[in-house]
Amino acid sequence: MSVPRRLASRRALGATATALAATLLATPLATSQASAAPAPTSRAAAEPDTAALAGALADQEIDWETCAFPGLPQETADRLRTVEGLACATVTMPLDWHDPGNGKTIDVRISRTATSDKSDPERQGIALVNPGGPGGSGLPWGAAMAQRAPELAEKYDFIGFDPRGVGQSTPLTCTYTVPDDPDDPDAVNRAKVKGCMDGGLAPYINTEQTAYDMDFIRVLLGEDRTSYIGYSYGTWLGAWYAGTFPGKSHRFLLDSSTDVTTKSLQRTWDLQPPSRDRQFQEALLPYVARHDDVHGVGTDPMKIREHFERAGGTREFIGQLFMAYYIIPAMYDTSQYPTAASAVAVIAESGIPAEGSDQDAVETVVDGILADGGLDADQRAFVADAKADMLEAIEARERGQGAAGETATFDAAFEAIRCQDGQWNQNLNYWQEWLQRQQRHAPLLAAFNSTPLCAYWPTGNRMPKAYQKTFPELLVVQSELDAATAYEGALSTGKKLPGAKMISVDNEGSHGLFPYGTTCVDLPVIDYFLTGTTPRDRFTGCQGLPLPGEEKTYEVAGELKKNGKIKIRMRTDEVKEANRLVRDLLREANTPDPAEAAVSQSS
Repeated sequence: MSVPRRLASRRALGATATALAATLLATPLATSQASAAPAPTSRAAAEPDTAALAGALADQEIDWETCAFPGLPQETADRLRTVEGLACATVTMPLDWHDPGNGKTIDVRISRTATSDKSDPERQGIALVNPGGPGGSGLPWGAAMAQRAPELAEKYDFIGFDPRGVGQSTPLTCTYTVPDDPDDPDAVNRAKVKGCMDGGLAPYINTEQTAYDMDFIRVLLGEDRTSYIGYSYGTWLGAWYAGTFPGKSHRFLLDSSTDVTTKSLQRTWDLQPPSRDRQFQEALLPYVARHDDVHGVGTDPMKIREHFERAGGTREFIGQLFMAYYIIPAMYDTSQYPTAASAVAVIAESGIPAEGSDQDAVETVVDGILADGGLDADQRAFVADAKADMLEAIEARERGQGAAGETATFDAAFEAIRCQDGQWNQNLNYWQEWLQRQQRHAPLLAAFNSTPLCAYWPTGNRMPKAYQKTFPELLVVQSELDAATAYEGALSTGKKLPGAKMISVDNEGSHGLFPYGTTCVDLPVIDYFLTGTTPRDRFTGCQGLPLPGEEKTYEVAGELKKNGKIKIRMRTDEVKEANRLVRDLLREANTPDPAEAAVSQSS
């Protein structure tokens, strides 16, 4: 789960999709003492005082300098650096906020804008921004938000930051010894978790410690309170901060929300496979069908699905690559629907070449996508860039895990954060049954599923409770067909957080909405951040924008009710029919031909 639509980095989305394809199995490990955390703040406990906890670090001088954004295209980085007062600095935090006196520290890289007038009596202070992940770089997002929401930039200075373990902050990499059987995912993942726990840094790369870092950033900048805009996993981080530091929390937006009312992030990830199947079947395939003049694969979404599945779908490696690099990104940003539609159409019509190398197959299908028509210059560039990533993925697959006994290193912030923010189920049998359920109920993404690394990772952390009397009023914005943070999880957040108000966007599938471009979505958010006024009703329903190349918004999936909530089922009749189709095709493929069976028996 990461960056919002329209500013989404193609490479970041590709990394997310690649992570889906990793094969992971799980059993429990013994709890490490370093990973344990104190019990969540109780109703009577005072808020932590990060200035006092940090001691002498609270007096550090901030050395502001020109920002560097090496992960962004040069044109984008140059544009961000035009934001008024943009500067970056590295600040020092206690490594462990629960034992800050031990002298161990960690660096966090921050950026700030100077777009507000500090003499303005209506100035609202600072607003931190996090794009999600977990493990996404937030350093550019202070400047990006100032440009995306200029009305807010007049009253706020936006603060971007790379959370601990990420990017230009102290990074988390874990080293492990490749086990005797490098192809045994269970053994590999045990080794990975052990390598992280033995490395010493991983136990402190979690949302609780980052929430304390956020508050200390507020202290270092001399602000009494902080506002916040968080996307995707960033909603989990924002809720953790607001629950720990409610008295310092000003205006908070949770955009494309996780279910922050659960004990861990497990439910959010549990919902991903069926929610992606749902958007594919309910929105993307009807879009392909409506544009038969471009794609030429018919006007029946179910027939298109059948042809796509008969061509291999996601059951073969090359099909998985096209799903990961062309189709899933469109589920994050529907402006990429033409690209995804072309990929689906080419595979459905021509299939994936069986002859030649994997690289040859990719080249052939990509050539078909570019010839399919309907793509603008930016989309064609996206196709070319994604092809380069796919070829890199093929090379990585051919290299494999490494030989037994070798030392391997991996970037571990994503796993360390999501696994240590509350205990995931550690029962191997549970996950085997879970995988079987996904095969039945979410077969499109079944090939990407595996028992998560979090099932191996012990933790004592838990989301702090949101108390009615202290928790700040905040806004939740959510699209109906979000395939990364499903609507059902966001709805739990909107219903259960004290004082929360939710804006639901019907017939929309993008992940990360604000600023969306309609007054129904954007004005309530802007009014809230400028005045503190929240919508009158707990739930507000807004209509989604038309998809690319269309002049109207088509009704798909669930129904927007008068109370502002969307009534939607994870497994609609269309999804159930598609699932039956896939099961039938699998059964057909695995049933021997009667003539061949007779020959086999007689020989």
